[in-house]
Amino acid sequence: MTFCLGITVEEGLVGIADTRITSGNELTSAQKVTTYQNGNGAFFLMTSGLRSVRDKTLTYFDEVLETCPSPFDKLYKAVNAFTAELRRVSAEDKPFLADSGLHFNLHALIGGQLAADASHKLYLVYPEGNWVEISRGTPYHIIGEGGYGKPVLDRTLKFSDSLRMALKVGCLAFDSTRISASDVDFPIDVVLYRKGGQELAQHRYEKQDLADISAWWQEHLRGLVHDLPSEWIDNVASKLTKVCAPPGCWSHPAK
Repeated sequence: MTFCLGITVEEGLVGIADTRITSGNELTSAQKVTTYQNGNGAFFLMTSGLRSVRDKTLTYFDEVLETCPSPFDKLYKAVNAFTAELRRVSAEDKPFLADSGLHFNLHALIGGQLAADASHKLYLVYPEGNWVEISRGTPYHIIGEGGYGKPVLDRTLKFSDSLRMALKVGCLAFDSTRISASDVDFPIDVVLYRKGGQELAQHRYEKQDLADISAWWQEHLRGLVHDLPSEWIDNVASKLTKVCAPPGCWSHPAK
């Protein structure tokens, strides 16, 4: 499985991708995020799905970028070019994958800003080649293992948050996923983009780099649960009495 998270906030974009690759009983590590910048803007691309589909699609897409007469001026045009190559790979490989019992699968998150874009954009691409834009209403999307990190994001992330806040929340969402899903793990690749810029900032975190943060988060979660008001528990706790039914008799506890 995979954990790839894209976040869009007013200040810019955050991308976080794990590097764990699971193939049967084998565990390997490989980069899942690719970045592009050429002075005309910048964007990142993260994928979840069959590695062979990813590699072939990106090879075709890179060739398109190298040979196109002029750079794309809007990000959606780059997204359309990527989906065209994804559909090309689907036409070439999908029947053969199906014969082997494999489902053609590749989701992608593409985020950035090009010269003619009024602001930064974040797109979710489906295996069929169609796409949607991630908006401020729900300013993030996870491809891959999304169930464990989603509650943290839903409870804390807002479009008005800063890039620093978005990165904190995103890393906590990854940590929650890593704890509960055995096929998601360090190292993670982080990409930051600031609105109106032409460059991406990238960094890789190893497990030891964020160990203190993970421990801090876990300990404070336990402390918050301990401090949670508990008067409401008295309603059920008061029903536990020292008076028991005679041995050998069955009783019906009060509701």
